[in-house]
Amino acid sequence: MSETSSRERTQPDNAMSVAGISSARTEADENLWTRRLVMFLRIMAVLSLATGLYHWARVTGFIGGEDDAFENQTVARQAATIYFAVIELVAAVGLWLATPWGAVVWLTTVVSMAVVELMFPQIYGGNLAVVGIGTAMLMAYLALAWMAARERPP
Repeated sequence: MSETSSRERTQPDNAMSVAGISSARTEADENLWTRRLVMFLRIMAVLSLATGLYHWARVTGFIGGEDDAFENQTVARQAATIYFAVIELVAAVGLWLATPWGAVVWLTTVVSMAVVELMFPQIYGGNLAVVGIGTAMLMAYLALAWMAARERPP
């Protein structure tokens, strides 16, 4: 009888350890889209940081020659350059931290750049590639956010 009771005791322990392993694996699988979303946000943060630093380099004169100096640009181009220099860096911080406000600020930068490029081509030249890349990144963000939201219970 003692052999039977010892077998019964070991079986629940084994079942518990298997359940623990499978729940850990399920938990990691459940967060797959969230991890992908955070990775995407971090990549976008690095790109926003680079873009913001590029605009600051234009303002400070590190980029461009005598003809392209910040002082020689139109007031509209100067205002847009300073606007994007500030907002891109703020968006980069928010995206890196994966905060909701970071995504909102980044969305503001994407929409603002599209408006400047499409409605005011005299400022930056009306480059449609910038609008297309921004739209593609926005669609990728929305798809990842949607998939990440689906894996969380309501």
